[in-house]
Amino acid sequence: MRPLLSLPSPPMSWFRRWRQFGLCGLFGLSSCLGLAAQAGELVVIVHPNSGVKQLSKAEVINIFMGRQRKLPSGATALTVDLNKPSAEKKNFYARLIGKELTEINSYWARLIFSGQGSPPRQAETAEEVLEIVENNKGAIGYLQRNQITPHVQIVYTLPE
Repeated sequence: MRPLLSLPSPPMSWFRRWRQFGLCGLFGLSSCLGLAAQAGELVVIVHPNSGVKQLSKAEVINIFMGRQRKLPSGATALTVDLNKPSAEKKNFYARLIGKELTEINSYWARLIFSGQGSPPRQAETAEEVLEIVENNKGAIGYLQRNQITPHVQIVYTLPE
């Protein structure tokens, strides 16, 4: 019995070629984006003499949200945050806590109003964050990995 409609298989059409090229281009683009994302990887840093070698995600959250006022070594924590809403600040809180900056600002407004805490020290630039952490034994901040110097120690890397 013959099929009702029998068509020969066509040669590779322009659509299939475009799709094949598109997938190759997509894989190349994702590789480039992977390298760009790695350059922008966020890390939490401390002074090398703070006595802290590594922090857990819960410890970083508790320190930056004011629930824990001391580093695990016993030193008083001086948290340093970027002052202006930047990509680093937005990504830091989104990756760490899963909250938007408006929610973080609201959280700190409630704590300040009730007298239960004070927000992290505000730095204008990444260079200022680095300077504060380099010069204060209890300071803790966050930066992109490519911005750090040998004068600070990485204690936590935020997952993508």
